[in-house]
Amino acid sequence: MSAESSVKNIESNNQSHVSSDVLELGELIIILWRCKWFIAILSAAFLLLSIFYAINQPNIYRSEALIIPTEQEKSSSLTSQFGGIASLAGINVGSANAGNNVQLALEIMKSRKFIDAFISKHQILPDLMAAEGWDSNSRSLLYNKNLYDVDNKVWLREVAPPLEARPSAQEAYKRFSKILSIEEDETTGLVRVAIEHYSAQVAQNWVTQLILDINTEMKKRDVDEAIKSQDFLTKQLNTTKIVDMRSVLYGLYEEQSKTIMFANVRDEYIFKTIDPAFAPEEKESPRRALICILGAIGGFLISIFLVVVRLLYTRPRVA
Repeated sequence: MSAESSVKNIESNNQSHVSSDVLELGELIIILWRCKWFIAILSAAFLLLSIFYAINQPNIYRSEALIIPTEQEKSSSLTSQFGGIASLAGINVGSANAGNNVQLALEIMKSRKFIDAFISKHQILPDLMAAEGWDSNSRSLLYNKNLYDVDNKVWLREVAPPLEARPSAQEAYKRFSKILSIEEDETTGLVRVAIEHYSAQVAQNWVTQLILDINTEMKKRDVDEAIKSQDFLTKQLNTTKIVDMRSVLYGLYEEQSKTIMFANVRDEYIFKTIDPAFAPEEKESPRRALICILGAIGGFLISIFLVVVRLLYTRPRVA
């Protein structure tokens, strides 16, 4: 066989493959058209299922507050001169740590210990772990009866050991962390605290209480630290006879007094509320229209996939 005839055979084979591909594509279009009712029925079934699912999903409301770190002016000329000495003694007298205090406060708000104390203090465990919806008529939360008996305030859920009927602190922390959002704008310093819940009023209350509690917590920490520092400085004054050193210690003692006074006269100690939390009228989720659209599209694609798979497995194979 000559080279010219071989080239012609190859070109003929390529043309036959192209023709075969075109026929397969045309065949697929014909098959899809013949199965149009199957595709339509399956797509409609998925649409109905998605509508049923979307309707039965409870509304979730998101309440948020906008806060900003307060300007804690606790420094003085004495602080700038003797801040190093105070640091060596473990005494905080400067405002240089203000930024660190803000970051500390944000991390405390997210911490397991703070959230556990928050849940226990405000007794919100049933609202957190057993609520499953909101009754707009009675304006009250709906609870899962298999989890919690509202009348007798008894937990009824059935779980395998080591879990108990009453949700543990770890379970509550995980659930609360999912509905809590704390976002900080590094450019402006503004912080947005948000809670999502079945009840708009509950979400608003929790955001408000979170801000109050973190201010109280940070105030308590600074006051306790200032009191301990004063105790330390008092002991040093009783044992020091050097006049210059006593002058420095008196100045540091005064700074701690200012810290205590500042904390006691200011409720918004670490964060100041710019835009308080409110009970939203519009839900945050679910997006029912989107769920229905995705359900219909999913049913359409799945039906086409099933038709193609059936075509591949029932189509006679040519050697």
